[in-house]
Amino acid sequence: MTELPDTAIGQDHAPNVPLGEICAAFWSIGLLGFGGPAAQIGLMHRIIVDEKRLLSEARFLHALNYCMLLPGPEAQQLATYIGWLNGGIRGGLIAGLLFVLPGLAVILGLSSVYAAYHDISWVSGLFFGLKAAVLAIVLQALLRIGQRALKSDFHRLTALVAFFGLFFLALPFPLVVLLAALAGLLRALRQPGPEQSMPAKPPLPVLRVLVSTVVWICIWLAPLALLMAFDRSGRLTDVFLFFVRMALVTFGGAYAVLAYVAQVAVDHYQWLRPGEMVDGLALAETTPGPLVLVLSFVGFLAGFRDPGSTWPMISGLTAAFLTAWATFVPSFLFIFAGAPLIERLRGNRLLDGALSAITAAVVGVIGNLALWFGLHVLFAKVERIPFSNLWSGDRAPGFWWPQLDTLDIPALVLFAASALLLLRLRVGLVTVLALTAAAGLLWHLAML
Repeated sequence: MTELPDTAIGQDHAPNVPLGEICAAFWSIGLLGFGGPAAQIGLMHRIIVDEKRLLSEARFLHALNYCMLLPGPEAQQLATYIGWLNGGIRGGLIAGLLFVLPGLAVILGLSSVYAAYHDISWVSGLFFGLKAAVLAIVLQALLRIGQRALKSDFHRLTALVAFFGLFFLALPFPLVVLLAALAGLLRALRQPGPEQSMPAKPPLPVLRVLVSTVVWICIWLAPLALLMAFDRSGRLTDVFLFFVRMALVTFGGAYAVLAYVAQVAVDHYQWLRPGEMVDGLALAETTPGPLVLVLSFVGFLAGFRDPGSTWPMISGLTAAFLTAWATFVPSFLFIFAGAPLIERLRGNRLLDGALSAITAAVVGVIGNLALWFGLHVLFAKVERIPFSNLWSGDRAPGFWWPQLDTLDIPALVLFAASALLLLRLRVGLVTVLALTAAAGLLWHLAML
């Protein structure tokens, strides 16, 4: 990717963290980022705020609030934002890429094995213990962020309403966040007060931001030129354009768009067979990095099954890379073009009121994810119980309920041990993940 000067992205602060330190921090986060956005945000908070102190609590939450409003993988956007704050455009690129690349490498390898042998049972056994530890990480993130974000009865009520709307009413994630922002804005308007005393800031260089936007849009769509010249069958072009469209509507993470992707990929394009999206999701859940890496699995199978391809494996890897490019490059666009404006508005009373409400809603979001993830880790069978027979399915108003006789005792034991090690004994995260992964693998081998 071509290096751009900081002036091309509106960078106006002086980054003061060595790039090597940013590399070390996000290399660790990229390798250990299992469990989806809630766990990854908690992991970033632990490493960036608590351990390395690269960012204050307030700056971390300010960045998180902005990223929750964007389409696409919010955890990768948060990593890019943190890298940008500490190291300018170079820091943002390093942080964003290192957050994604380890998981992308793993998902490409697993997709290749899946396409060749159509068997992923060994993957679930290998990562059985990690899921239990990830549940403990999500719980730790919920407790830590909740303690800092829920400062008043209003914020606690916002978190509770967000949890209720997501878990019981299955409301769309963007709607929950926008309602929280509106509630926070109205509260700030009804409680007028003097603006916080903030240092004078230079005016936003609009031209610089516009140039940054154009540059990153060109980078994002650059593969189209090569595809138009060399893609004879049109399969790779279809894959790239489809996931370009998906990148603009993936609010709320992977689960919000998976049903639509599965339907189009199976019924319209026939890239996948029925049920294969579930296998891809299982692969993505057991690899580090954003959960939307499952889209690269879809892209891989689309390229691998291209009837006009002479080398299916190369075609599959190319399609998977194009999918990742279409999915993750927009995050750099949103951060490098939008973050300068968000930073200038930091300290504005009305904006802070809206963003603090979003933070409270995020606590409810993490609580919803923690409960959903916990039920599916600890029980073999979980179903959605609708409030009325008029609705059915995962998006129907109702609640998730496990079949109690399917409780997975080994998973419960590993989760309890992980929680004890993390929350009470303060054992290092890498040690806990290594111990639970080894214990899970031993248990799987013993069952065989």
